[in-house]
Amino acid sequence: MDIASGRIGLYIKENQQAKAKARELEAWLVDRGISFISKVTTPPLPDITKAPQEKAPPDLSLMVALGGDGTFLSAARYLGTANIPILGVKFGEVGFLSEITHDRLFDAMEAILKGDYQTRARTRLLVTVKKSGKTIVEQTVLNDAVVTNGALARLANIHTTVNENYLTTYRADGLIVATPTGSTAYCLAAGGPIVHPEVPAVILAPICPFTLTNRPLIVPDSSAISLHLEKPVGDVTLSFDGQAGLKITEKHEIQITRSPYPTNMVKVGGQHYFDVLKTKLRWGGGP
Repeated sequence: MDIASGRIGLYIKENQQAKAKARELEAWLVDRGISFISKVTTPPLPDITKAPQEKAPPDLSLMVALGGDGTFLSAARYLGTANIPILGVKFGEVGFLSEITHDRLFDAMEAILKGDYQTRARTRLLVTVKKSGKTIVEQTVLNDAVVTNGALARLANIHTTVNENYLTTYRADGLIVATPTGSTAYCLAAGGPIVHPEVPAVILAPICPFTLTNRPLIVPDSSAISLHLEKPVGDVTLSFDGQAGLKITEKHEIQITRSPYPTNMVKVGGQHYFDVLKTKLRWGGGP
């Protein structure tokens, strides 16, 4: 893809350092006659039905997410199903999604304009929420879809099927359905496994399950997963990549399948996945 032939999108975290770097990048692009658009991240949506999801212009050839993993996830949501690669630029700590540090941004952009880069497809999930048989929300997630119960000392009973076969009813504080990319996010904190992003899998990880034998489960990413609450319970939310949410009841049906539209991450040299993993998790040892 000829990156310079289309507009470049800048998706910018709401902080001064990221905004300052974005201004530098805008001037750099102007000097090279490359058009661009800029967008600052917006706060998470507690109720996704209250605001329409804004979509990126279809003529973008590259999205640069300046911030961190949260900014990258937000940028991926902004791109929707568009086949537009994303370069993640991190500030501060090492991120799993952000490919380069901010001090390497312009070297990376020079390489990208010369075509010296690769893209890696990351699986996303399509999450469809129905009520009375009618689709009310359809979202694509890169990390995870999470059912969580905010009520004090109340367990959710989450009836779960895989490929129309009953699996179990999770009695837990919640349930995470994650991609391999999301395995190192909330899923990891809930005791889930680390899954390499090239493994075609989906993870089901209960959050503080009442039954201790309810352990995280890995299923093929060709699986069709269905969830619903078996009975009314407190304040239950379905969240999408931690970027948007929806209050759900026993009247909602959640269907989760692999999305046909992966996220394409730009790689420009950078570290190997295992290097990032070891750094982020502070693993020691080695030669």
